[in-house]
Amino acid sequence: MKIIERLSHRMTFRTATFAFVAMLALALSSTSTRKLGSTVSAAPGSEQAVGGTPLYGVTLPSGYRDWALISVARVGGPVNDMRAKLGNDVAIKAFRDNTRPFPDGAIIARLAWNQATSEENNNAVRGVLEKGVGPETAQKILAESFIAGPPTNVQFMVKDSKRYASTGGWGFAQFTNGKADADAVLKTCYSCHAPAKDRDFVFTSYSR
Repeated sequence: MKIIERLSHRMTFRTATFAFVAMLALALSSTSTRKLGSTVSAAPGSEQAVGGTPLYGVTLPSGYRDWALISVARVGGPVNDMRAKLGNDVAIKAFRDNTRPFPDGAIIARLAWNQATSEENNNAVRGVLEKGVGPETAQKILAESFIAGPPTNVQFMVKDSKRYASTGGWGFAQFTNGKADADAVLKTCYSCHAPAKDRDFVFTSYSR
């Protein structure tokens, strides 16, 4: 509480609010990892899946859940999900070196979860927030605090410039509960990514 008292003398109300939001994010991240560890580990699409997607023949990469993080995103209503982009070693090196087009062998994964709230997390930090910014502002902050809930699916982009020449060099895949989704889901993937042609059809930027 001494830290809060010092902050209140040295910072404006807005700056103080930012500080507490940062504290909240750290607290939620730590608590959520402990609470949802099993859910997150069982990421969208089980690694026990076999076979490839019908349209592109992409199989679920072994060990993809341990790949390095590229970036994260949140999509608002009506989708309301949280996403993490991961990449294999080839993709990560290309992102870090700003290499475009991506070399063959690069694979980008998009994991998604339904957006959820956690009263356990909110209650853990509510007292600190209320003392720092007041009950009303604390409630506003907590109302916008979310965690990753149940998984939805996992998508992949696989770079093979010869095999997938007709779709910009990329093969696409989506798995739900470890099973490859049907052709209809994948037929719009290339056209959806077409606006990012100058970035080798990849929307995501590397978050350093």
